[in-house]
Amino acid sequence: MTKPFPFSAIVGQDDMKQAMVLTAVDPSIGGVLVFGDRGTGKSTAVRALAALLPPIRQVAGCPVNSARKADCPDWAEVEDTRLVNRPTPVVDLPLGVTEDRVTGALDIERALTRGEKAFQPGLLARANRGYLYIDEVNLLEDHIVDLLLDVAQSGENVVEREGMSIRHPARFVLVGSGNPEEGELRPQLLDRFGLSVDVTSPRDVDTRVEVVRRRDAYERDGKAFLRDWEAADADLRKAILAARKALVKIATPDAILRDCAALCIALGADGLRGELTLLKTARAQAAYEGATDVSRAHLRRVAPMALQHRLRRDPMDEAGSATRVMRVVTETLGPIQAAAE
Repeated sequence: MTKPFPFSAIVGQDDMKQAMVLTAVDPSIGGVLVFGDRGTGKSTAVRALAALLPPIRQVAGCPVNSARKADCPDWAEVEDTRLVNRPTPVVDLPLGVTEDRVTGALDIERALTRGEKAFQPGLLARANRGYLYIDEVNLLEDHIVDLLLDVAQSGENVVEREGMSIRHPARFVLVGSGNPEEGELRPQLLDRFGLSVDVTSPRDVDTRVEVVRRRDAYERDGKAFLRDWEAADADLRKAILAARKALVKIATPDAILRDCAALCIALGADGLRGELTLLKTARAQAAYEGATDVSRAHLRRVAPMALQHRLRRDPMDEAGSATRVMRVVTETLGPIQAAAE
């Protein structure tokens, strides 16, 4: 089976790729929402991310990818406790999925054949310490949305049914993609995504030609194409690992905290999640760039993706959300040439 399209080979869509890399540097940022036209590489980028991410260290037989034997849930009855390196899980959550498939349920086969009551883990267990991907997230059924909101809030999946009481960790980066023409996302779920980016079809001939050329090469001879881009993906993976190590050492001046608060107030963002996400994203950007502290330049770079989906609607302003954010950034922090970065 051909591996996913290389992440480094994706043409353009810089904001989307940047957002995904930053969540790989700091998963606590809270996930990425990618909205845009059909055929703009949204799903391709998520699949490519799976091959790009560094492996995780986990207990071999643990169904929730625990890093230590002590963290394995009792109900799992883990026998193989070796620590092994495995690819970071990237789990698809399809539309129309049942609640049992998401959360887990009674293992019917074991109950019938052995007369034992056992738990069959669901998608949330598989996604722990990894990524949960939802294509067409705006079409997800309401009861599944409610379930995801609960788990995203607590970081734990709780199953109470068929006489079972099961708990297990469910901490994952939520990645959603969709076409805005097919419906809007519920505000409660929208707020759970740390970052949001819009993707559009390229408008110049050269870019579109390069997209077609690379995709055609991948489909004609996938192995050769993957070899050509293997080094670029490896370099990007090393950069992510280096940024992860540097993250805890990044200094955050008080002035940057005040800038985060001032921007969110000026934008009318509700709650404090905007400031926290903006700060984490700017810090991840600084670590990825090899800086020692967070600067206004980092805030400017990430503000649209961290804040545009947190804006209140303004029927009198026809500008796009990202444009409105950058306008407020300029008004609050001053023009780039005049600001002390």
